[in-house]
Amino acid sequence: MNVEDIQKFLDTKMPQNNPYVRINFKKRNSIYGIFVRDHSDYASLRSKNFWRIVPRQQFVEWNKSKNVNLAKIFNGSEFTRLVSSAESLEKMVAGGV
Repeated sequence: MNVEDIQKFLDTKMPQNNPYVRINFKKRNSIYGIFVRDHSDYASLRSKNFWRIVPRQQFVEWNKSKNVNLAKIFNGSEFTRLVSSAESLEKMVAGGV
């Protein structure tokens, strides 16, 4: 995915009360994560299509500490699809996933 598509998703489809996203990749399994948007290097990374994401295994600790070291950096060009977790849950309940 390109920077513009990812940023548009983050700006329009991310509910403030539910920051969790399922990220599908070209060559690896999907992950659930939280995009870290309030770190000082966000604009710099975004300009290169890199994204700091906290993986699901770190959600509890992240919600307690907001420690940016819990995040990993991913290349956005490897993303194939982003789905808000609320949308994902609706599809699972409906049998769509």
